[in-house]
Amino acid sequence: MIRFLLATLAMMALVAVAEAQTLDPGVLTQPVDGSVASWIIRTFGLLTVLSVAPGILIMVTSFPRFVIAFAILRTGMGLQTTPANLILISLALFMTFYVMAPTFDRAWESGIQPLIENQIDEAEAFERIGDPFRDFMLANTRDKDLNLFVDLAAERGQPVSTGDKVDLRVLIPAFMISEIRRGFEIGFLVVLPFLVIDLVVATITMSMGMMMLPPTAISLPFKIMFFVLIDGWNLLVGSMVRSFI
Repeated sequence: MIRFLLATLAMMALVAVAEAQTLDPGVLTQPVDGSVASWIIRTFGLLTVLSVAPGILIMVTSFPRFVIAFAILRTGMGLQTTPANLILISLALFMTFYVMAPTFDRAWESGIQPLIENQIDEAEAFERIGDPFRDFMLANTRDKDLNLFVDLAAERGQPVSTGDKVDLRVLIPAFMISEIRRGFEIGFLVVLPFLVIDLVVATITMSMGMMMLPPTAISLPFKIMFFVLIDGWNLLVGSMVRSFI
């Protein structure tokens, strides 16, 4: 997992300031080429990249699909604070590491490790690190969403591709809305059984004349028991992992 984190952080740093990847211990204390302005810009860029690193991790991985599905599951069961946000986010994060393991390994072996060993320069390392993530996003992005941003880029006169590769400025937003859509689709399918239980309990309580009794107070134990009996976490997580290409 340490390798996964290192691979991700290195990719994030290379996106905004590839030169900051040199392992010079004086990178934050010595001006670049004797220019104070260049040193200030370089330091500011490095600190900016580190501050937005979590956001970049979310944008190019499977994290959104997991966290959206888990949040909708908790809401559908009627549990407001259980499991806690920390548990859901941690589970989504570790499932992301599990799904993205092949991508992280490719990025490490093809880009980061040669860069650390001074076999390639920063520009080539950026391309090698970005290729595994680009392939993952392309495989899990709907053609309709990708075509939308391709058309929008063409209308604005922005580049659509770099050589024979789709430009990341087009691919990343298309991938994100595809992941959000799939997260809501999975959440809808997960909520349906709980909705049926709520309707059945509400119908029974209304027919018995118990107007003042909230149906959720009765349906909640049945929904929890139903989810446990069908081994819901195993089914949900297994299905979501298999949904990635």
